[in-house]
Amino acid sequence: MSEFQDFLKYKCAYVAIGEFKPGKFPEAEQLYEQAVSSYGQGFKGSYLLQEPGTDKGIAIILWESAEDMEANQSEVNQAILHEINHLFAKPPMTGCYEIVSEVHHTD
Repeated sequence: MSEFQDFLKYKCAYVAIGEFKPGKFPEAEQLYEQAVSSYGQGFKGSYLLQEPGTDKGIAIILWESAEDMEANQSEVNQAILHEINHLFAKPPMTGCYEIVSEVHHTD
């Protein structure tokens, strides 16, 4: 199985699941985009998902490794994340996950 995992494009995903205060999702989205645009080495992409008609969302940030994720925690990034924190209705559930399977659709 380890040989298969060596071919995975991404190795680590940071996931946050939460709900923003009413009407604050657009502001949080702008801050999220600022935060992820500040990432460098090892950052592979991100998704911000919103449950339709709500202020609930899921953020997924893909990294080459957990070490790259840790290395990208700059003061600038931390300041942006601090701004986002006050927009949450309650603290989000967060976690770092090892990616063990990756499937792509081919036409």
